[in-house]
Amino acid sequence: MATNEQPPEIPSALRPKASEFSFDLDQVLSSVVSVRSEIPDDAFTAASLGTDRRGHGVVITDGGLVLTIGYLIVEATQVWLIDCSGRAIAGTVAGYDQETGFGLIQALDPVGLKPMIIGRSSELVEGEPVIFAGSGGRAQALKTEVVSIREFAGYWEYLLDRALFTSPPHPFWGGGALIGSDGTLRGIGSLFVQDSMQDGQARDGNMVVPIDLLEPILGDLATSGRSNRPRRPWLGLFTAEAANKVVVAGLWDGGPAETAGVEIGDLVLEVDATPVTGMADMLRRIWDLGEAGVEVPLVLFRDRSLLEIIIPSASRENYHKAPRLH
Repeated sequence: MATNEQPPEIPSALRPKASEFSFDLDQVLSSVVSVRSEIPDDAFTAASLGTDRRGHGVVITDGGLVLTIGYLIVEATQVWLIDCSGRAIAGTVAGYDQETGFGLIQALDPVGLKPMIIGRSSELVEGEPVIFAGSGGRAQALKTEVVSIREFAGYWEYLLDRALFTSPPHPFWGGGALIGSDGTLRGIGSLFVQDSMQDGQARDGNMVVPIDLLEPILGDLATSGRSNRPRRPWLGLFTAEAANKVVVAGLWDGGPAETAGVEIGDLVLEVDATPVTGMADMLRRIWDLGEAGVEVPLVLFRDRSLLEIIIPSASRENYHKAPRLH
């Protein structure tokens, strides 16, 4: 069973004060719960994400549905929640969406769990003050600011058109709640970044998945564990970008790219005979080819030579151990 372990507290000077808001701050913060999950040693993501994962989640329904960041629960066999009173509650994985990064947990004993109202991330503007809250009430809540709203391309074949970036960063960000000045949920914490500013200027911050991405898929996730959108083609690449060039920085063991002969250090020059200008451009061109399973033609640069290669894509979820859905 999970224990009520808390990270170091946020310094008191950086915490929100109840007098600064028209809503009940403590009630809103009580909707943020602690999440701990256990993943089998032989799970596909065990090596990269670990087998004992900890973070936060946000109660979003009266029935105990908890929204979190998906990497905390993908392939989980056990999930535990700790509510604001310190009560441990067993949960099950209710859904996971690779495209947005959201994950859902169903609390098995939801008595006493109060949902946070879902707001609109589209109403946020750069420079707006917000709260980034982990589980643990005010001691884990941070006054912060939206410093940029922009495209984000993740090295693991992940792309958001309008990711939210906040600074200063919360030190324990995974699954935390981004809360607007009206007390509503505006996003879910995903990453610590060092380039949170719009112009790429070095500044530590957090990347947050905007809550507006949830509404179109919530019904599907809650009822069937996945969205009904076609699966995107996945190659199993880890990539990095420098000077608008895309380099293969790593490969999923046994993934489509490794099986097809892609090597670490290869430069990706073209997708389907079209030059790529960066990671986001590469991903969009791959996804434009069709659904998972489509063949993806690449032109690579390796050892001073051009190499044409065709990768039979796959759906990433086919490599995951099936979660225990409710």
